[in-house]
Amino acid sequence: MPRFSTLLTTALALTTLPALAQNAALNARIAKLAAQEESKVIAWRRDIHEHPELGNQETRTAGIIADHLKKLGIEVQTGVARTGVVGILRGGKPGLVVALRADMDGLPVMETTGLPFASQVKTTYNNQPVGVMHACGHDTHVAMLLGAAEVLSQVKKDLPGTVKFIFQPAEEGSLPGETGGAKLMVQEGVLTNPKVDAVFGLHINAQTEVGNLRYRPTGEMAAADVFTIKVKGKSAHGAYPWLSVDPVVTAAQIILGLQTIISRQTELTKDAAVLTVGMVHGGVRNNIIPEQVELTGTIRTLDKDMQQKLWADVRRTATGIASSAGATAEVEIVNYTPVTYNDPKLTAQMAPTLRAVAGAGNVQEQKAVTGAEDFAYFQEKVPGLFVFVGGMPKGKNPADTAPHHTPNFFVDESGLTLGVTTLATLAADYLGAKR
Repeated sequence: MPRFSTLLTTALALTTLPALAQNAALNARIAKLAAQEESKVIAWRRDIHEHPELGNQETRTAGIIADHLKKLGIEVQTGVARTGVVGILRGGKPGLVVALRADMDGLPVMETTGLPFASQVKTTYNNQPVGVMHACGHDTHVAMLLGAAEVLSQVKKDLPGTVKFIFQPAEEGSLPGETGGAKLMVQEGVLTNPKVDAVFGLHINAQTEVGNLRYRPTGEMAAADVFTIKVKGKSAHGAYPWLSVDPVVTAAQIILGLQTIISRQTELTKDAAVLTVGMVHGGVRNNIIPEQVELTGTIRTLDKDMQQKLWADVRRTATGIASSAGATAEVEIVNYTPVTYNDPKLTAQMAPTLRAVAGAGNVQEQKAVTGAEDFAYFQEKVPGLFVFVGGMPKGKNPADTAPHHTPNFFVDESGLTLGVTTLATLAADYLGAKR
């Protein structure tokens, strides 16, 4: 039996005149121009990959972007949400406004790929010495959007409307104590002046073969919440634990208790959910039981009701276990990103474009994933579509590829032209569709 989301997409598509039919000649020109840009896009990607910058520090990257957009005759705004860059390309005819977005920041990861353009950058993050690496492909996103800007600037007289290019900082998060990313860009008015009618974004995927596109109508990526649990007990000499209220043992029990929230208390047949403790901090010496231990982790959900239930479950579990040990637990939960939600009507409208660009057999509807994307903040304000583009070498087993956010993360650059073509064609087809 067909999946409900597939039936929904089909039904909506039948009520929407495909944008693609309006722009066949223009799309052919876009595809040709994108192919001609391949070497330039790869060069941009390698340069940015070799010089990664953490969130809210992307000054070099932003400079490269701004300089090139200006050379293309595109209006440029800099310093948006600290280091963000926005370009505005006004077409030759009046019409709607479409936004295309790429994120710019790297990650605190020491690269071990051995590539000739591998990052050698080092920094301090959370008081620890680390490397800096584009371990999630944001370097490719910048390069592909620059390529799309170059392509669209060459056909602007045929565009009925305006294209806004959003180069966003800090998608991976800001440094402690800072704000940033898509949320701050929205707060600063990036979707206004001119007002954006729809937004498109894409993400390279190291487990999807080059030449392929993947997407999902409705909830595609999870909401991400950050929780902190401060377990407070009573300090004592490690040789006399009975004089303490041990927050280390209590924290360990809380960690184990949190696992049962997912395995025994969450209706996983409804939607996926994840709860992970990623940091544990406490103590300064082997023979001193500390007064406090701090746990930090993430909650991932695809459903708002489930999200609220997990928040309550975390609070109840942590405080209850702590109380049973004579300790206390202070729980703080902060929403980091909402669900990345592909508007069903927009998705149905643009699905023919995706199939035309990549070939019908190379476009798949995927299951939801528990990774998160702050692109969701744009989608909260205007209809949006977020697409995954293949970056895995042809014929390779996805199980044998390095995951995102790891030191060996690798992208096959032969997949970048499809990303350029996809972004540029989505913009042209959306603007050119009859309404």
